[in-house]
Amino acid sequence: MDFMKEMSAYLEMELTTLRALDMDSLNRALNLLVEAFENGNTVYVFGNGGSAATASHFQNDFNKGVSEHTEKKFLFQCLNDNTATVMAIANDIGYDEVFRFQLRGRLKPGDLILAISGSGNSKNVLNAVEYAREQGNRVIGLTGFRGGKLRKLSDVSLHAPVENIQIAEDIHLFMNHLMMWVLSRALA
Repeated sequence: MDFMKEMSAYLEMELTTLRALDMDSLNRALNLLVEAFENGNTVYVFGNGGSAATASHFQNDFNKGVSEHTEKKFLFQCLNDNTATVMAIANDIGYDEVFRFQLRGRLKPGDLILAISGSGNSKNVLNAVEYAREQGNRVIGLTGFRGGKLRKLSDVSLHAPVENIQIAEDIHLFMNHLMMWVLSRALA
């Protein structure tokens, strides 16, 4: 079978989306991350499905990748990485509360939220974001498609303007690696 046409279409969609990224928003997000780093605040990161994997990847890349070369360390905490906790909350309270419940009583002034939702409409992500905003915390939201409610609720919107979940998730991971690379160079 020849998949060249499909591969070329995917690649072109990826490149078009990359070219459309809002670099000012990425710069603002970098500044919020540096502020949290300098003040010793926690960055809570979370998402569902592929976005959960990206959230875990963010935690790894900042807690180890960037922090390996700095005296002070990033404090990322991925809320979907403790399967037992997530499942207990989902079973006993409800899946819509798996992230908000973990923030209650932990979120401190200056802590930063990094919420990831391809559609921008994941109820459990939105519940946590709304709670954080009520507490006065700032939110970086990573979205795709039209951005949904998360895009509107975010202090900084890192939006992948594409109607394709695979490309949106690719772009979110690209944003992670771009920010990691920039901050590794700036802070080391």
